[in-house]
Amino acid sequence: MMMTLGFFVFERRTIPYQQQQHDIVWRHPSQQRVGARPSSQFLGVGDETMVLSGTLVPELTGGDLSLEVLRKMADSGKAFPLIEGTGTVYGFFVIEKISRSKSEFFSDGAARKIDFSMDLKRVDDDTPGLSLSRIIVSALKAFL
Repeated sequence: MMMTLGFFVFERRTIPYQQQQHDIVWRHPSQQRVGARPSSQFLGVGDETMVLSGTLVPELTGGDLSLEVLRKMADSGKAFPLIEGTGTVYGFFVIEKISRSKSEFFSDGAARKIDFSMDLKRVDDDTPGLSLSRIIVSALKAFL
């Protein structure tokens, strides 16, 4: 298991991503001042996003069916816990965007190669006490 988003498991049989980009922004707006440098104020953490991308080869990995499951999760509008296989708990994320590009087709039109990208956005509070049990309980509530 590479990572889970809710009950969706990223692995070789589903969607083995090859790249993970994790961005966290901190807000520091500034105010112009006459004769001095602008003053800056720290307002706290801003958006946290993650982009998972890679190439699927449906003969060896997941394909359209796995991407369709993620699309249905995105359609729900719900936030899901994102947990890495190493045990790192990232928090609750929503799926903002899924992109796919198909190439190298079989004679029936099925793609041999699917490049994909998925944009996730964190929507929970940056709570230091984010426990695995709390995440599991919340995930179960999201599916019920």
